[in-house]
Amino acid sequence: MRRISRLTRAAVGVASLALAATACGGTSSDSGDSDGSKEDLGLAIAYDIGGKGDQSFNDAAFAGLTKAKDEFGYKTADVEPTEGETDADKEQRLSSLAKQGYNPVIGVGFAYGPAMEAVAAKYPDTTFGIVDSVVEGDNVASLVFAEEQASYLAGVAAAKATKTKTVGFVGGVDIPLIHKFEAGYKQGVKDTDPKVKVIPQYLTQTAEEGGFSSPDKGKAAAEGQIEKKADVVYQAAGLSGQGVIEAAAKAKVWAIGVDSDQYQQEALAQYKDYILTSALKDVGGAVYTLAKSVKDDKPLTGTQVFDLKVNGVGLSDSNPKMAEVAGLTDAVAKAKEGITSGSIKVATE
Repeated sequence: MRRISRLTRAAVGVASLALAATACGGTSSDSGDSDGSKEDLGLAIAYDIGGKGDQSFNDAAFAGLTKAKDEFGYKTADVEPTEGETDADKEQRLSSLAKQGYNPVIGVGFAYGPAMEAVAAKYPDTTFGIVDSVVEGDNVASLVFAEEQASYLAGVAAAKATKTKTVGFVGGVDIPLIHKFEAGYKQGVKDTDPKVKVIPQYLTQTAEEGGFSSPDKGKAAAEGQIEKKADVVYQAAGLSGQGVIEAAAKAKVWAIGVDSDQYQQEALAQYKDYILTSALKDVGGAVYTLAKSVKDDKPLTGTQVFDLKVNGVGLSDSNPKMAEVAGLTDAVAKAKEGITSGSIKVATE
């Protein structure tokens, strides 16, 4: 196999896979040939905290797996995390998938970093991928995103939609990755209307405390921000974000979704009228892109950057009520043009 190892922007479409994400539970493995030979196996993904059915990050990865399975007609596997698991547990999971012959094997989330670094070295003929982290290795593709750019657009939308001049941000875990979401959002708000106040809050200090997997924590945080007059709340909190959206809908204020187009998701249908938009992150497109590169015998490695210029991130426009907010559509379009042209530099912290 010839490997492509360089810093690159991979051109994928956000919208095509965001709509494909579905709310499913459990762990699946779809059978191909029964002899277990490596050439018969294809893409495997190992989920992050929250697992499949989070209506967000993990479901987007599953959409990429589904697209690859349908297009290439091969076996796939997707494996759930366990509560309180260690790096050793993750290492065992990745090793098992590689040993079975899956290729590529993708860890969905930065938490797989240490495990992947160890496992990739043991299976040099397998291509590994990791979402949201950079892991060095000749056979590792680091799939990273310009979350701050999508969040900037979300901030523009929030500043245009607020009537109280107060908006909220709920981050799942207080870590550098989620700081990118907050930084872009704050900048988008302030550049659009400096008079708008942003109230930020993080649910937990570590993922193990449930920041990405506790809708009740998200709901309580959003309720607190709404009590402080926030009438738009943006969440970057994985499964916990469902609680944020529920709280916003019950208070009849705007929520802004994350990762997938949450306005379109069946599990959130009862709240959709209050989901103004979603900051999109095409995890599914990244998963599919890596799978296709392996299928084409040109496996990608190195850091793969998915940004606004290649539609690796973006802002959904599914809710028709967006068009009813004065100046919102034009402001978002102008901001997108500024970011892609380089005239707007978005902070990451």
